[in-house]
Amino acid sequence: MIEVLVTGIGLVSSLGTNLGDSWQRLITGKSGIQLHQPFPKLPLLPLGLIYKQPAGLSELTHLVVESALKDGELIAPLPDCAVVIGSSRGYQGTWEMYGRSEGGKELKLENWLDTLPHMNAIAAARQVGATGIVMAPMAACATGMWSIAHGVNLIQTGQCQRVIAGAVEAPITPLTIAGFRQMGALAKTGAYPFDKYREGLVLAEGGAVLLLESAELARERQARVYGQILGCGMTADAYHGNAPEPQGKSAIAAVQQCLQRSHLTTDDIDYIHAHGTATQLNDKFESNLIQKKFKHPVAVSSTKGATGHTLGASGALGVAFSLMALQQQILPPCVGLQTPEFDLNFAIAAREAMVEKVLCLSFGFGGQNTAIAIGRVKK
Repeated sequence: MIEVLVTGIGLVSSLGTNLGDSWQRLITGKSGIQLHQPFPKLPLLPLGLIYKQPAGLSELTHLVVESALKDGELIAPLPDCAVVIGSSRGYQGTWEMYGRSEGGKELKLENWLDTLPHMNAIAAARQVGATGIVMAPMAACATGMWSIAHGVNLIQTGQCQRVIAGAVEAPITPLTIAGFRQMGALAKTGAYPFDKYREGLVLAEGGAVLLLESAELARERQARVYGQILGCGMTADAYHGNAPEPQGKSAIAAVQQCLQRSHLTTDDIDYIHAHGTATQLNDKFESNLIQKKFKHPVAVSSTKGATGHTLGASGALGVAFSLMALQQQILPPCVGLQTPEFDLNFAIAAREAMVEKVLCLSFGFGGQNTAIAIGRVKK
């Protein structure tokens, strides 16, 4: 099997506009969540904004792709590079703006075409100068890890040697806020994953993309390596539109797939980057899954208490932070967690630890389950 290595990372979040700043603020226990009221007709809410006002999808995508190329010491054009960049909301904010405009006066044909669901990935391909495979996955909150898994598959099957893969989200829109408020899923003060007094999720914007390369190509150009993607697992519940299957059978199957394809057992995993949305349902479901599957006290945390929930981009951010954990041998903290409700080995504060193998989890509406295992590469 062809080894897939990560040789560059681009990341933007409410913690910072680059990977380094976001990571440093994360491990010191900071949060990018603040109270905002970007839309006068909606109430003041905790949100994870990058700037003072909601950002645009194109702007954030250009930033993370540019950062990944710079981090990987590559210069466009890269005609043989595949692009797999997803989003669960796409250009919804732009569409809502068009809908609010009087008679759609702001809507022009060329602008409308640029907001089709796949066009953000196409724009990234133009930025990279990529003329090969372009994909724009959409799998709710599992989109980011879905995209990475597809990128890994392209390399492992020999279709490509280099892929830029991840997800970007700009979901701070009136409709998204109203929808989650209607569900009763939004927090009122902040995000507290796995906490007894958690309130719900905090919507946030951000994105992360990884530069994936075959081991042969990475070593040929002597690239710096963050880690190796060991394997991926993807399943669907076929159960409900927004509630997970209660027994977690399909989610457990995704974890089992991932471990089998990675040639790992549960005992090999040193750290789990949990989905950890801080909602009542998700945190209970995910904690039960980890308790059922992992008998040893594996370290667990979610970074959504620091970044907020970036929806489709959240899994990609989680994998990026986990790669930093491998590189720096530091467990990222579960910011916001003060009174754990569940009997798990939570990393409440950042701490040094031997981190060799990490399991990242993402769960999306519609029962989309994704697990990715990553490993440290010995020098």
